[in-house]
Amino acid sequence: MDAVITFVDGTDAQWQQDYKKYINTAPLTKRYRDWGLLKYLLRGIEVNMPFIDNVFLVVSGPGQVPSWCSDELKIVLHKDIIPFDFLPTFNSTTIEMFLHKIQGLCEQFIYFNDDIFPVAASSANDFFFDGKVSLRFSRHIFAGNLFKTQTKKSDAKAREVLGLQPSCLFLRPQHICKPMFKSETQEAFAAIEKDFKSILSRTRTIDNLSQYYFSDYLYYKGLVNKGSAISSKHFSLAVASAPKLCSWLKEPSRKFVCINDVTMEDARYLTIKEQLISSFEALLPNMSRFEK
Repeated sequence: MDAVITFVDGTDAQWQQDYKKYINTAPLTKRYRDWGLLKYLLRGIEVNMPFIDNVFLVVSGPGQVPSWCSDELKIVLHKDIIPFDFLPTFNSTTIEMFLHKIQGLCEQFIYFNDDIFPVAASSANDFFFDGKVSLRFSRHIFAGNLFKTQTKKSDAKAREVLGLQPSCLFLRPQHICKPMFKSETQEAFAAIEKDFKSILSRTRTIDNLSQYYFSDYLYYKGLVNKGSAISSKHFSLAVASAPKLCSWLKEPSRKFVCINDVTMEDARYLTIKEQLISSFEALLPNMSRFEK
């Protein structure tokens, strides 16, 4: 079983140059900000997920790879998996459409955003069991923002390609790392490949699908262990204070935590960043094989 992580560092000079060249607006800070926590995601995988074989880090270019990364971390550049016509891209939903094209990727893999961290021991059965993936889904009817609109479109597309009837309800997968089957992702990808010009873009738009499409596809094919969930905790920095989050990290009550960035002043960002690094260092103090 492998792990795939998508990562971006908005301070990289080449990334900034490309963004300025292709995009007319300033980058949304919360979407491209690096909190300095990637090494703790990797340490968490090594300590708490020993069943993981390879870890692939997907980045836009060599300048995105932190200097402390060792050769044990397999680097995948966007150009290795995404067609030239769609590059450069600054849109995670576009990048996520092509993860299954990573060379050497296992049939079973787990996809991580870089704000999700393994903080307690888990097992392979937490993700894959009885030939299916384990993941919780909720049903919704209103799509009041860009993210939920993409979620609704992804659900509708999964239904469409599988020949199911449309519905006013749509699924929203659990917001955590996603277990995926490479072969099923390839199949789902092939079903929408002809529509790429209308659903892929350099930045997020209302017409994009999200990687939820692949999870929905598994659900509607009966490849999800219904009633299952990945043990996780979600913190949004819009409402969670740094002391509360850091206190939770001292004794995590779940196996994974997702820490969502939000718009904030630089001074608050720097303060919280320092506190989070300190807390993760206490939780996961030993270097992983992915560091040098």
